Parts: sequence; structure tokens; C-alpha cells
Amino acid sequence: MAKLERSLTGDFDSFLAHIDQGVLSGSISASFEDGSDWQEEGVRVAVRVYERYSVLGENRVSLNVTIIGKGRDLLLSAITSGGSQAMFFKINRFGEQSFLDKLSNLVDDYRG
Repeated sequence: MAKLERSLTGDFDSFLAHIDQGVLSGSISASFEDGSDWQEEGVRVAVRVYERYSVLGENRVSLNVTIIGKGRDLLLSAITSGGSQAMFFKINRFGEQSFLDKLSNLVDDYRG
């Protein structure tokens, strides 16, 4: 597993759209698997699960993205999984780290 957490400022909807569009257009094999949205008393939460094929790792890798927002304060937490071919332990994490690096670049590029 690889993990990324960031606090930032911006518009919740535009940030979510930026991440969604960026992840899906960042790889020909990327797909949206499922998502969930929640809102109460000014707090919003969006959970998204993406998946893509890792050529280098020769396997599929998933990316779970959670965005929490209150006003213009945003928190992103992202965790990858699935990037190994071993039965009992992980022997490579190339695909996981690459997927997370792509997301990290998207977050860095966001101008809210």
C-alpha cells in the first residue's frame, strides 16, 4: 500500500471534478469502480475508487480517494492497493506508487 494525505483550500466540487477527470484521463486502462457522497451540517465527503492496469507490475491496482470538505477547507486521503503478484507478501509496488504519484501531481496542479 501507498498513502497520500493533503490539506488544501478550494472549491469541493471543482476539486472533485479535477481529480476524477485527471485520474480517468491519466491512463488508458483507468476506470471508475464506485463512489459515495455524504453531506451534513456543511461537511461534505466524497469517496471514489478507481482501478487501472499496471504494465510495469503486470497487475491491476486500485486507488481509493476520500475528499472531505467544510467551506473551502479540503482534506484528501488516498490509498492504493493490489500492486503485487506474491501470495504472502508484496514483492513490488511499482504500480501502486505510480498511481499515487499521478494523483499527487493532480493535487499539486489544482488551483482552487
